[in-house]
Amino acid sequence: MKTLHLCNRVPFPPHDGGAIGIYDIVSNLAAQGADVTVLAINTPKHFQPDDVLQERARLITVFVNTNISVVKAFFNLFTTIPYIFERFVSPAYTSRLIQLLQTETFDIIQVEGSQMAWYVPTIRQYSKAPIVLRAHNVEYTIWQRLARHEQNFLKKIYLHYTAREVRRFEKTYFQQFDAIAAITPDDKKRIEELGVTTQIEVIPAGVEMSRFARKPADAPQDKTLFMIGSLNWLPNQEGITWFLDNVWSVISQEDPELELHIAGSSPPPHMLALQIPRVTIHGFVPDAAAFMQQYELMLVPLLSGGGMRIKIVEGMGFGKCILTTPVGAEGIQVTPDHNILIAETAAEWLQVLRNYLAGKLPIQNIAQNAAHLIQQQYDNKIVITKYLKLYNSMASSKI
Repeated sequence: MKTLHLCNRVPFPPHDGGAIGIYDIVSNLAAQGADVTVLAINTPKHFQPDDVLQERARLITVFVNTNISVVKAFFNLFTTIPYIFERFVSPAYTSRLIQLLQTETFDIIQVEGSQMAWYVPTIRQYSKAPIVLRAHNVEYTIWQRLARHEQNFLKKIYLHYTAREVRRFEKTYFQQFDAIAAITPDDKKRIEELGVTTQIEVIPAGVEMSRFARKPADAPQDKTLFMIGSLNWLPNQEGITWFLDNVWSVISQEDPELELHIAGSSPPPHMLALQIPRVTIHGFVPDAAAFMQQYELMLVPLLSGGGMRIKIVEGMGFGKCILTTPVGAEGIQVTPDHNILIAETAAEWLQVLRNYLAGKLPIQNIAQNAAHLIQQQYDNKIVITKYLKLYNSMASSKI
C-alpha cells in the first residue's frame, strides 16, 4: 500500500502530541510494509532537514513562514478562511502537491488535521485516491472552550469569532473527505452534529510502549507533582495558570515540602519568568520518560482542548498515577479512581491533593491499572490494525 500524508509540520522529533501522533502512525505503517510519503510544511518553529524520517518514510518538505502576524490576522477578518488555518495555505505547497499527484499514484491520501483540509479540492482535481482526514481534534471546540473561560472581554470576543469561523470551515471541508478517523467518540459525535455525512471511524491515539521502558531501580521522589506538555499550546497555558492561581497557591501553603515540576517545549517568556517557591519550570526535556520517572503524581489541569491528550496516554502507559479534569480524560476509556483520578473544581483538586499528601490515595494500584489499560487498548500495534482495515475497505470500494 502506498500512502501520502499531508502535514502542517514535520512530525519529528516525536516530543509533543502533534508530532507523536503523526510520527507513530507513519512508523507503524512502514513497519507493516506500507510505502509512506510525507509532504510536510516546514515551519520556522519546527524546521527539520529532509532526512529525519529516512528510516521510516520519504519526507518532502516545503518551507512556509507560519509565524503569527497581527497584521495578517487583522486582514484575515475579511476572508473566508480562519487565520489559524490560513497560515498553512501556501502556493508553493500547492504546487509541490500537484507535481507529486501528477507523477505518482497513491492508494490512500491522509490529511493530518483540519489545518490541511484546504488542500482537499486540489487533491480531488489531480488524484482519484480515497482521502482520509485524521481529525486530531475538532478544532472549533477548543476555541469555544477557550472563549468560555476567557475573562478579558476583547479576547473573549475574538475567541468566539474564531470558534464560529473554524466551525464553519470544518463543517464545509469535513464533508469533502471519503472517510474521517476521529480520535474519540466525543469527536465523532461533534462531527456528526455539524451535519457531516462522511463515513466516520473512531480510531484512538496510541502509544509506542517501547518509548517508555521503566527503570525499576529509580523510584520517584516523595511529595512531587509534575506536568509535561507543549507549553506554547493555549489550553496548556490556560490550565497551568488556573492550577497555580487556584490550587497550588493553597496546597503549597499546607505542605512546605511539596514540589511542582513543569516541563514542555517552547515555554512563553511569562512562564519562564515565574518566581514561585518550589515550582520549577524545566522547559524542554529531551527524555520524557526519564523526567516522568523522577516525580510521583502527574497533573493535567486541562480546561479547554479536544481530541485525546497523548501525554495522558503516554503517562498511563508509563505507569503513572494521573490527576486530570473531565476535559483532560475525554476520549480515553478510563474508570475514575481505578486507573485515573478526575477532579473538576479547585475544591475537588485540593481534596485529591490533600488525600495524596496524607497517604490516602492508592497511587501504585492506580498506576498499575493505568498501564494495563494502555497495553490492552492503546498500544500502537493495535491502533495501526484499525487504520489498515479502514484503508483496505476504502481502497476496495474504489476498485
